[in-house]
Amino acid sequence: QVQVVESGGGLVQAGGSLRLSCAASGRTFSRYDMGWYRQAPGKEREFVAAISWSGFSYAESVKGRFTISRDNAKNTVYLQMNSLKPEDTAIYYCRRVAGSDDYWGQGTQVTVSS
Repeated sequence: QVQVVESGGGLVQAGGSLRLSCAASGRTFSRYDMGWYRQAPGKEREFVAAISWSGFSYAESVKGRFTISRDNAKNTVYLQMNSLKPEDTAIYYCRRVAGSDDYWGQGTQVTVSS
């Protein structure tokens, strides 16, 4: 059974930092496209960042503040979030994509106080 598990969320003041982690099962983790998405209360889920063999991509709202990275030896992808703003408050979800296989984690709450 595929597992995608996020961790690292919490409460932080505006301007602070958090690092989210996402551990995903699978024998060929290095080949998976991994992404971070978020959903704020009353809003739709939105793309945050992604990493694949071809590179990285970021939402405009987080460029220059968030950094996605991966450690294939640990089957883990990270999201370093700096200069956090209250509008970054959301549940953050990790996504693992491999061909037609598409799995999501349960999410981790990030709350940024002003």
